[in-house]
Amino acid sequence: MNVTRRFAILLLLPMILLASWGPVQAQSSGDVQFFPETGHNVKGEFLHFYKSASNPLLVFGYPITEQIQSTDGKTVQYFQRARFELHANLPENQRIQLTALGQAMYKSGSQQLKIDNPSACQLFSNEVRVCFAFLEFYKTNGGATQFGNPISPFEFHENLIVQYFEKARFEWRADRPEGQRVVLTDLGRIYFDQLAEDQAFLKPINPLNATIDNILAINARAFISKAVTTSSGQQTVYTIVESQTHQAVFNANGKATIHFSDGHTEDYFFTTNGSGLGMIVFNFVNQTQGELVTIDIIATYQGLSTTTTTSFRIWF
Repeated sequence: MNVTRRFAILLLLPMILLASWGPVQAQSSGDVQFFPETGHNVKGEFLHFYKSASNPLLVFGYPITEQIQSTDGKTVQYFQRARFELHANLPENQRIQLTALGQAMYKSGSQQLKIDNPSACQLFSNEVRVCFAFLEFYKTNGGATQFGNPISPFEFHENLIVQYFEKARFEWRADRPEGQRVVLTDLGRIYFDQLAEDQAFLKPINPLNATIDNILAINARAFISKAVTTSSGQQTVYTIVESQTHQAVFNANGKATIHFSDGHTEDYFFTTNGSGLGMIVFNFVNQTQGELVTIDIIATYQGLSTTTTTSFRIWF
């Protein structure tokens, strides 16, 4: 069976392509919406445009910057799979437009798959066909308004079957469950790097509305001051608690349980400071040489919790 026939069979399987994306955890207040998943706000006309899509998380993804001045001189905001541009000279309902990322990034010359099946393909005015699951996804999720016209046939790029559109790139992921095999490439993130934008724009920030809590999950890392010690001495344990966007979590509570080599345990408690750092200091005596002392840590913050472990060895 040649590659074109194999691809056609695969694409015929998932004709219902409502991809199962997780629910957006964004928190909104008035004309601003904060996305704690990436630590960025969308506001004003950009937010109205974002919400105008039937499934904005699917077609745009999360915001990865704030509204910024791009290196190409435009006022823009980057999302995982798109870039919004502000055109202040246009009428109000046309002021936000999508950058033609597919057109800007497409390079022909890759191995192509030629498919001509009138019953499963649509021929566009530029003589490019969209077929099978790609066509169903295209029609279901906004068509030309959202993605523009196709500008390439099916091609192989980096071991993936893809098709470029003016504003997007579709990928075929055969390893995914049926109904989730058409995926949009994160062209927004790629184009951000291609234009050599300032990497500082990617750093998470706090919500513009101070009443919004931007922490969805916490993670902890722990380390000790001395990896090896004498059988009697003093040890310091440091724990760093961060949010899902790697921002310091202030006022998280923690408990460290020390498991000594002689079998007994001791509990110590800490609260993180503004840098997300908690610290405990403890003494020990007459521990067995060569044994490992483990330290189990649990940190909590507003109903969220996380655990981590560290250790040190009694050496001499």
